[in-house]
Amino acid sequence: MITQLSQLDLQNGHYSYADYLSWQIQEWIELIRGKIMVRMSAPSMRHQAISGNLYGNLWTYFKTHKCRVFHAPFDVRLEKNPQTAAEKSFTVVQPDLCVVCDLQKLDKRGCVGAPDWIIEIISPSSYQMDMVTKKELYRSANVREYWIVDPNNRIVWQCVLQENERYEEQIFSANETITSALFPDLSMPLSEVFLPEED
Repeated sequence: MITQLSQLDLQNGHYSYADYLSWQIQEWIELIRGKIMVRMSAPSMRHQAISGNLYGNLWTYFKTHKCRVFHAPFDVRLEKNPQTAAEKSFTVVQPDLCVVCDLQKLDKRGCVGAPDWIIEIISPSSYQMDMVTKKELYRSANVREYWIVDPNNRIVWQCVLQENERYEEQIFSANETITSALFPDLSMPLSEVFLPEED
């Protein structure tokens, strides 16, 4: 039984969800195409506050809809074909927030297949992962809407999947209101999402 991250080959190892389930380690990790990605630190207070503000808006909206909203830690086995995912999946992510409308994708361990909407809140240590690696991963898995929330710059990138399977991007600042492309009657003033600027 693996209980320490040091027991795993972070450079050359190739792991599946079945491996992931067998580990009993304390670190918060994800699998990206079989490679282990380690979260560098626990979420900051600002990260948690923004996540809570977003979750509150989403929960209020979706409590009257068939879709479900989840927050990390929540395993998403990200495969284009959910029927082949299960323990054979080599990509397991834990988005900060996600919305799943096809409830058949949900099982007792999380989501099998792409959520409809994912939100990641970036930190300096996760910038490359969320802005590049995960954006391409989510696009290729057909995540229809992806928000990247940047607390430092107080902006949100809204990425919406187009018919050509590419993301169309728009940037919103803290003094604007953002509207979901998938749910046009769901709007959020970002002044209520971001914390007030520090003196």
